[in-house]
Amino acid sequence: MEYRYVGVVTHYFSRLGVAAILLDDELYLEDWVLFNGPHTNFEQQVLSMQINREPIDHGMPGEEVAVQVDDVVRVGDEVYVILD
Repeated sequence: MEYRYVGVVTHYFSRLGVAAILLDDELYLEDWVLFNGPHTNFEQQVLSMQINREPIDHGMPGEEVAVQVDDVVRVGDEVYVILD
């Protein structure tokens, strides 16, 4: 599989199951992503993404987006889009 780095987790809201991700590249709704870190390694599809509690369909470099996640993530975990 090929991956493209898109950003890093800056915060995890455990009660909501939401990760804040600072983007270095574009991220789109329905992209498949990999969360990877020392204690994190899982793939999921992006089904919910927001900025300032407003739903969006894509995020741009420099933006911090909130993404609903299927598992626990940690600050500093890297986020990659799965290309194939």
